[in-house]
Amino acid sequence: MASHIEILAILTSAVFCVWLFRRLKLPAILAYLVAGTLIGEHGLAWASDQADYETFAELGIVFLLFTLGLEFSLPKLLAMRHLVFSIGAFQVGISSLIFLVIAMLLGENFASAFVIGGVLALSSTAIVIRQLSESGAINRKSGQISVAILLFQDVAVVPLLIIIPLLAQDSNSSMLLELLFAIVKGVFVVAILLLGGKWLLPRLFNIIAKVRTDELFVLTTLLVTLMASALTQWFGLSMALGAFLAGMMLGESQYKHQLEADIRPYRDILLGLFFITVGMKLDISILVSQPLTIIAVLVSFMLIKIAVINILARRAGEGKKDAWASAFMLAQMGEFGFVLIALASQFNLFAEQTSSILLVTGVISMAITPFMVEHARSWAITISHEPPSEIEEKASKQLSKKLKDHVIICGFGRVGQTVSRFLKQESIDFVAIDIDPLRVKESREAGENILFGTSRQTEILNAAGLDRAKLVVIAFGEDKQSLEVIQKVRSLSKNVQILVRTRNDDHLELMQAAGANEVVPEILEGSLMLVSQVLSLTGVPFSRIFRRVQKERKAHYNHLHGFYQGEKTDLGPNAIDRIEFAHAVLLTENAFAIDHTIESLNFSERRVELIALRRNEEEIEQPPVDMVLQSQDTLIIRGKPRRVERAERFLQRGS
Repeated sequence: MASHIEILAILTSAVFCVWLFRRLKLPAILAYLVAGTLIGEHGLAWASDQADYETFAELGIVFLLFTLGLEFSLPKLLAMRHLVFSIGAFQVGISSLIFLVIAMLLGENFASAFVIGGVLALSSTAIVIRQLSESGAINRKSGQISVAILLFQDVAVVPLLIIIPLLAQDSNSSMLLELLFAIVKGVFVVAILLLGGKWLLPRLFNIIAKVRTDELFVLTTLLVTLMASALTQWFGLSMALGAFLAGMMLGESQYKHQLEADIRPYRDILLGLFFITVGMKLDISILVSQPLTIIAVLVSFMLIKIAVINILARRAGEGKKDAWASAFMLAQMGEFGFVLIALASQFNLFAEQTSSILLVTGVISMAITPFMVEHARSWAITISHEPPSEIEEKASKQLSKKLKDHVIICGFGRVGQTVSRFLKQESIDFVAIDIDPLRVKESREAGENILFGTSRQTEILNAAGLDRAKLVVIAFGEDKQSLEVIQKVRSLSKNVQILVRTRNDDHLELMQAAGANEVVPEILEGSLMLVSQVLSLTGVPFSRIFRRVQKERKAHYNHLHGFYQGEKTDLGPNAIDRIEFAHAVLLTENAFAIDHTIESLNFSERRVELIALRRNEEEIEQPPVDMVLQSQDTLIIRGKPRRVERAERFLQRGS
C-alpha cells in the first residue's frame, strides 16, 4: 500500500505542476503527465509503484464516462448508431490490420504484431472527451463523430483483453469460444442496465430527492455509478461502459445537472491521478537513446490514424471539415492501450524494449492531444477548403447585399433571441450568427436572418455585412470567447459599435480595452432591475426611479462595481485582483485621519474612492471635500483589495 510520503509527493508535484502550467496557459492534463514523470520510477522515484494508484485512477475514467452518458441520452445514442458502427467499427478493424501488417514487416511475430495493432488503433477517451467538454465542441458534428468512435473503441477493448492471454496459449478453438461467450455476456449485461436502469434509476432518485439531504444525493450518485461499473466488470466488460450506460439512463431525468455537479469533484481529482499514473510509465532514457525511433513511430502511427478516420468519415457521408477535425482529435494512443501493453508484457508477448517504445510514444501522443483538439477545427477548415452549403451561401449573399446600418447578433440563444424580438418590433434589421446547427436550422425555417458559424471567423462576419453594420451585439456571455470576438470585430472594423453581454464585471475593463463600447454585466443589470422593483413597491415615484437607474447606467454602473465581500463570495484567483470592493472603515479615537479634511487625505493618489460617509447614523453620499473627519465616522471606500487595505492602514495609522 502507498505510504503517506508517496501520497504527499504526488499531491505536491500535482499542485505545483498544475499551478505552473495554468500560469503558462497550458492544459492541466499536461501538468499531470509531467508530475507523474517527475515522481515515477524513471524520475525522482518518489512513487515508484504506480500499480498502487491505478485502481483509484481508473475511477476517474468511470466518472468521466458517467458524465458523458448524462449528455448522451438513449434517443440521442440511437440516432448516432450509424456513426458508432459504420465509422467506429471500421476504424478499429482497419487501423489494427494496418499496424499489424507493418509490425510483422518490421520483424515482429503475429502475437506481438496483433497486440501492437490493437494498442495503436485505440484513442484516449479521457483526454479527448474532457477537452471536447471544456471547449463546448462535444455538440459539434466533429465532436459527435469522435465520441461515436471512442464508444466503439471502449467496447472493442473487451475482445482484445480476452484474445491477448489466448495468444500465449496458441489455441484457436478456445479463442473463438471465449469471444462468443463474451459477446453473449455483453449483450445480456447491457440489456439489464438499459431495461433496469430506465425504470429503476429515475424512481430511486425521486425517493432520494424527497429527503432533501445533499450528502445522501451525492452518496447515491457515487453508488449508482460504481454499481453499474462493477456489474459490467463482473461480466468481463470495461467499468467505463457500465458508468456510461448508467449516465445515459439518467440523461433525460430532471436531476441531470445536479448529478453532473455532484460527480465533477471526484471525476476531476481521480482523472488527475489517472494521468499522473500514465506519466509514471514514461522512461525519459528511451527518448535520449532512441529519439529517431520514437519520432518515426509517433509520426507514422498518428498520420495513419488521421488518414483512416478521415477516409471512413468521408465515406460515411460526413463533410470534409468534420472528417478532418475528428481525425485530428483521435490521432493519439489511448489509456486502454497501456492496459493492453501491461497485459501483453505479463504474458511475454513482446520484448521489453518494444513495450518501452510504445509507452513513451503513447505518453507523448497523449501529451500533444490537448493542443491538437484545440486546433483541430481550424486545421480542418484550412485543409478542407469546404464551401458553405448552398442554402447558407445563398442566404449569406442575400444578407450581404440587402443589409445596411443593421445589427449583428453573435449568439442566438435565449438572450440573442430576446434582443432580436425587440429589434423586429422597431423594424431594425439584424443578422444573427450561431454555432448550433439545430438552432440555426429551426431559426432559418422560422424565417430568421441567421448564419451558421463562429463569430470569430472573418468570412462569417463579412457574410453578415460587418462593414455596413451599425452595431455588433455579443450575446453568448462567455468572457474568453467574447474577448476573441471583440478583437476580431475591431480588427475588421474600427467604427462599428460593440455591445457585450457578460455574466459579471470580472473582465469589464479588459473588454473595454479590447474595443467594446458598452459592456452589460448581467449581475449588475439584474441589481438595477431588483432596485427598481424595491423602490416601486416602497412608494417611490416611477419618474424618480427611472432617473436614478438611468444615472447609474450613464455612469457605467460606477456605484455597483464595489460591494462588500462575504465569506462565500465566489471569485477566481484572477478575478480577485480585478474586482473592486466596498469596505467600511470606522475611525477610532486614535485614528490618524481625525481632524483632517477629506481633500487633504488624497484618496485619488491612493487609487481608492470615498463613496460615502456615515456620521451619527446619517449617511452622506459624496461628502464635500472640505469636511473635517471626526472620531466614530465611518468611511465607505471603494477600490481593489490591496489598495483598500493600504488606504485603511493610512487612515488609521498615517503610514
